[in-house]
Amino acid sequence: MKHLVGKTITEKVPFMGDKVEVKKLTVGEILDLQKVIAKVGDSEDAKKQIGLLRDIIKVAVLGADELSDDDFDTFPIEELNKLSNKVMELSGLAGGTEGN
Repeated sequence: MKHLVGKTITEKVPFMGDKVEVKKLTVGEILDLQKVIAKVGDSEDAKKQIGLLRDIIKVAVLGADELSDDDFDTFPIEELNKLSNKVMELSGLAGGTEGN
């Protein structure tokens, strides 16, 4: 099993009529994200919620870390939510209620 340490597993998923490559998050990445999620909590602040979406997508979608906040602001929120849910689902976490 030692030879598998650090191996990245990816899957192509739909996003805005195209495909993006999403990596399955590691235990360490999930723990880091849970800290961010806990800070946002049940906040109704839209900026915090969108920031959380950005953080999740930047960690998991290949190439997303190169996008600026302004770039993210050009995407429909529904599409970002679907992508974030798919990231969580692929990583073995509850993916929300989108039914993807």
